[in-house]
Amino acid sequence: MSETTPYTGGRKMYDADSHVMETLTWLTDHATAEQRNLIAPLATEKGGKGVRKAIAQAEARRADPAATRELLEQPLISGPKGWAAYGASTPEERSHALDLLGFEKQLVFPTFAMGQFAGSSDPDKLYGGTDMLNRAMGSFCAGDERMLGVGFAPLLDPGLALEAVRHGLKQGVRAFWLKSDPAGGRSPSHLDYDPIWDLLERERVPIVLHIGGGRGLDRDYHETGHPPVTDWLGGGENLRGKDYHAISHSPQNFLTALIYDQVFQRFPELKCGVIELGATWVPGFLRILDQGHRAFRKAEPLLQSLELTPSEFFRRQVRVSLFPYEDAGWLIDQAGAEIFMFASDYPHPEGGRDPIGRFDASLDEAAVPAASRDRFYHGNFADMFHLPA
Repeated sequence: MSETTPYTGGRKMYDADSHVMETLTWLTDHATAEQRNLIAPLATEKGGKGVRKAIAQAEARRADPAATRELLEQPLISGPKGWAAYGASTPEERSHALDLLGFEKQLVFPTFAMGQFAGSSDPDKLYGGTDMLNRAMGSFCAGDERMLGVGFAPLLDPGLALEAVRHGLKQGVRAFWLKSDPAGGRSPSHLDYDPIWDLLERERVPIVLHIGGGRGLDRDYHETGHPPVTDWLGGGENLRGKDYHAISHSPQNFLTALIYDQVFQRFPELKCGVIELGATWVPGFLRILDQGHRAFRKAEPLLQSLELTPSEFFRRQVRVSLFPYEDAGWLIDQAGAEIFMFASDYPHPEGGRDPIGRFDASLDEAAVPAASRDRFYHGNFADMFHLPA
């Protein structure tokens, strides 16, 4: 890799998934005086073994020009991951990393910060932490128009959630991560949330779902009598083999609610990204959506008055990123070219050492035409953000 030959090879590509690797005080550094004592320090054990050491080593490398030059002698995409990656924790490095990677747009998520507050039922802590996070994400991405920062909007209280979105938009948030489970005794399709969808539609800002934002496999399925295992990162998002099939269940429930209860019908320009939750489930899910519609519409007025089939709403308004080991060519053949998006997951290791190479191989094998490849690599991302293709 060189300054003149980015990882993309000069092709137009938008990246639907990347992350900030937060430092220990990253969230609380963005607290107001009133918020200062709401949030505990980053619980580093959730990030796997040796987190404090990894953060310290990354800080030492950034302070050492020779070590940084040595790091940049290898391709970023296949180089160190996590905190050790170039551009993991500082916006200046991330901008240079984008020069080297070649992505013209990149969606940027937090990694661990939401774990400091998002599970709280205390509105002060929940919405105070949200305000810190949204301010931090807006600040990280503010200096580079290629970076689109993802904030958070907890739906526990519809009024406070609307205020969080309003403030987040002012802070520079470009997409809002929602948990995919019901909150506050309401479906995410509840009419109380319509002011949020209306605001986001008018501002042309999408909602996004992401791994870690919904109920997964019941932990009891791991109580087997065999020795316990950690996930392949030794911590992190705690995703193990049996968890993998279940990560899309909560998002499927969320999307079914928004489609069947006419949220997407009432707000036809509202877009939803489904990120780092896999995509191989999509073809079957589209069939299930339409089968449920046909089977139950006689008894359910909302289903009777849908103006499109459920799968048509999905294709119009939902965009889904792939893991690098998923078969992009097969998915496009089975479900259509208008749904799926490229993602690198940089600097997380789940993105692999060469996601473009793996996706290209799948697309080549399926003889996917150039127009559909363009939709995968940048067009569907552009549609999600109402950008020129």
